[in-house]
Amino acid sequence: MRAKLGIAPIAWWNDDLPELSDDVSLEECLRQAREAGFTGMETGRRFPMDAAVLEPILRQHGITVCGGWFSGRLLVGDIDEEKDRIAAQMELFKATSAPCIVYGETGRTIQGDRGTPLAMRPCLDEDQIKAYGRKLTAFGEWCADQGMPISYHHHMAAPIESEQDVDLLMKHSGEGLPLLYDAGHMAFAGGDVLRVVDKHHARISHVHTKDVRQPVIDSLDRSKESFLDAVVKGAFTVPGDGSLDFEAIVKRLASHGYEGWFVVEAEQDPIKSPPLEMAKIGHEQLLRVMAAAGYTVEG
Repeated sequence: MRAKLGIAPIAWWNDDLPELSDDVSLEECLRQAREAGFTGMETGRRFPMDAAVLEPILRQHGITVCGGWFSGRLLVGDIDEEKDRIAAQMELFKATSAPCIVYGETGRTIQGDRGTPLAMRPCLDEDQIKAYGRKLTAFGEWCADQGMPISYHHHMAAPIESEQDVDLLMKHSGEGLPLLYDAGHMAFAGGDVLRVVDKHHARISHVHTKDVRQPVIDSLDRSKESFLDAVVKGAFTVPGDGSLDFEAIVKRLASHGYEGWFVVEAEQDPIKSPPLEMAKIGHEQLLRVMAAAGYTVEG
């Protein structure tokens, strides 16, 4: 059983909340991630989109691209439009041998709108998810045929948020749509983080090891407070600093044969939670639970 450990730059730079961004360069971000022990990083807004520029920077710091967000709009757009929108990122990711593109739905979502409360997030009925799943499957198959698969990110304040949403999307989509499993988002949505792995392990192609501070989540007024309000309050953190049992989660993934990337993704206030310090905590915790689950971590 082999695993690779990566991290997302959202701990250093938050695209939706500029005030939660550390004033560091791409090079310093990569240096800190490598110092913490990570060998991969997902892309962010300070990454150049030219592989000829990016690859020497990555090599200098011993880091590879382990994924990266794509703001998909298939819920409201059409497949041909999305093919055009993803083309440049796809070429960069193929050139840098990334494992996948993280597909995050942004059509009709409220995840980036601090003025809209969590209770107002878009909800789809089964017929709508069935139609959406067909489009996603066709798009996912096309991406894989181009040499760069996507992995679908269930997400708070988005159309596919809850455990039931994920169940219906997996029911009404094909194997051409792999699933990104995010423990933190599933816990925030009230789902059973282990049961989701048991039900959908065959589709899981990428893992985000986001932890949560459950007391912060429990204190939210979802009729008034937004997803970004929750982030500012400290709803998310790294493994080892939150409420989730990552040893149980990783062991459950191992029991179903998952191998690949485990990526720390924890958006926080860099003043209250210094990114390098938190990255070290997350890496140390993941090394511990990986060993307990029988993984060999590739360095």
